[in-house]
Amino acid sequence: MATNSKGQAWYTKTPPANRNCNFIIYLYRSGYLNLLHVCRFCSTGLPSDVVVDVDDMIFHLHKFPLMAKSKKLYDLITEQEANFTSNAVNETPTTTKTMAEEQCCHVRFPDFPGGPKTFEMAAKFCYTVKIELSSANVAALRCAGEALEMTEEFCEENLISKTESFLSQTVLKSLTHSIETLKSCEHLMPLVEHVGIVECCIDSIVDKVSAMDPTLFGWDVNQTTNNFIDELTLLNPQLFNRLITAMKGKNMSNEIVENSLLRYAKKHISGTNRATRKPQHSHKPSEIDQKELLETIVTNLPEQTHSRSSPAVKILFGMLRTANILDASDNCKSTLEKKIGSQFEQATLDDLLMPSYSYLSETLYDVDCVQRILSQFQLQIHSQSLNSVDDTPAALTLVGKLIDGYLSEIALDANLKPEKFCELAAALPEQARIYDDGLYRSVDVYIKAHPWITEADREKVSGVLDCRKLTLEACTHAAQNERLPLRAVVQVLFFEQLQLRQAIAGTLMATEMVVLESERSPGTTRQEVVELHDETVVEEDGVTWRAAVRENQVLRLGMDSMRTRVHELERECTTMKKAIEKIDKVGPTGWFTKKFGCTFKTEVCDSHEPTVVETRKGRNHRSNRHRHAS
Repeated sequence: MATNSKGQAWYTKTPPANRNCNFIIYLYRSGYLNLLHVCRFCSTGLPSDVVVDVDDMIFHLHKFPLMAKSKKLYDLITEQEANFTSNAVNETPTTTKTMAEEQCCHVRFPDFPGGPKTFEMAAKFCYTVKIELSSANVAALRCAGEALEMTEEFCEENLISKTESFLSQTVLKSLTHSIETLKSCEHLMPLVEHVGIVECCIDSIVDKVSAMDPTLFGWDVNQTTNNFIDELTLLNPQLFNRLITAMKGKNMSNEIVENSLLRYAKKHISGTNRATRKPQHSHKPSEIDQKELLETIVTNLPEQTHSRSSPAVKILFGMLRTANILDASDNCKSTLEKKIGSQFEQATLDDLLMPSYSYLSETLYDVDCVQRILSQFQLQIHSQSLNSVDDTPAALTLVGKLIDGYLSEIALDANLKPEKFCELAAALPEQARIYDDGLYRSVDVYIKAHPWITEADREKVSGVLDCRKLTLEACTHAAQNERLPLRAVVQVLFFEQLQLRQAIAGTLMATEMVVLESERSPGTTRQEVVELHDETVVEEDGVTWRAAVRENQVLRLGMDSMRTRVHELERECTTMKKAIEKIDKVGPTGWFTKKFGCTFKTEVCDSHEPTVVETRKGRNHRSNRHRHAS
């Protein structure tokens, strides 16, 4: 270790004398700034006469190889030597000899393209050392050749011509290499833009993707372009936006453009994937950058939806959540809602449960946003129904089940108003629900979670139900549900009895049809038809009647069961009528009219056990007592 007059210290080692141009690393510490520098010596056996400082890395080189290839270094070194010569004229011979020994050219490149690593490769090229070009370093070396002015006019087979030849013959002929080279241009702006590498790479990518467009041959876009889209997500937002603009300018398939945008948003926009808890990037972008990137992606999305899949809808919902958090523009939010509404049937219940980030909303979830998406979906369905024969698309039924599940979840929110619940429940048309069992479950959950609402609100909430579309299981549960208002229970009982009558009528008609068909068959008497319950098989011309016999037995069992049920209902109705007649005998001045202010008609009937009647009477008594107290 040695120390100079300025107090600087460095580690030195005599470079080995050989003919190869090897760069040996030395550590150099400044006594003033206390910064650690790296020195590289070219081990040619000759003392270095040029010191090049590239981003605080010092290269000890020789001027003649550098001046032979680089016009920039030639001009800088020649200028410094001319200054040395003019200064030596005015000095004494002894001083001149000492200065000549200490004189050394110093060149500094503070912002060299590609940094010290690229300059080292360019310096090796000057020393005629073979360098390995690749799609990752060719752009940086091309910019280095431009910065050092290593042109063909100055020297044949120079660095610029070598790199351009590699670009045209190797990089631009491969889609993967073009994307990798384009990514390497991120830190070379604006020089790499000036030399035209960015534009060449983008044109090459667009041309090759257009040539392999799966829509031209009927291929699956997910299988053909999956790797290509994954590679595009490695680009920074600026280059990616330029590439998407070029793809749209060449009228490329909207499906590829949309898939590329959604995949890029999934990787670079926070909140698009709930399953990913850890941040995907070590450098977390700012909210302003995230908002700008989100709005740029949404602006570039094609107007028509092409990626109809559950993952695509999940990404769109994640983008919408992020847009609400970052307070993106209204145009951005409405575009996302429209995109989601056009494929709403692909959504899941987890997608719909978006928290409300507005201070103006009291609800836990963003119900207004779901309503707007549902409106967009209905507009889409309406436009499709004009060109379709099917009155009830399958997508409408799927959305009906989805909304019923969503209503069951938000019904637990204590701040959800009855009006908002009814508005969302009634937003779907009647044909969206085959059965109202899911909606009944939502109504029951809401009434149970809001015991403080008035009787009028209870009737309003239960009024969204269509009792004709409830199954027998749902009717049975509703008839025994003490939380439902009395009017809803009466409707349920009425339609339950109506369903039973229709079922019995259908069973009888089916039985009669079997008998008529049996009588019309040749060789079959009526006596043989009566004995079908003993599994008597009537065969003629090789045709067996065993299946008809078994079906007839099943129908008879169902008919007997339903007849028994009807008799029970009639007995219960008789009991209720007698109870109501006793109440009516008291007269308008009796305790019942005085207490409740109403009378019952004799059409009310119950389809369940007598205990249900007593329970209903007790609950009616408590409800009217509460009204009188209020």
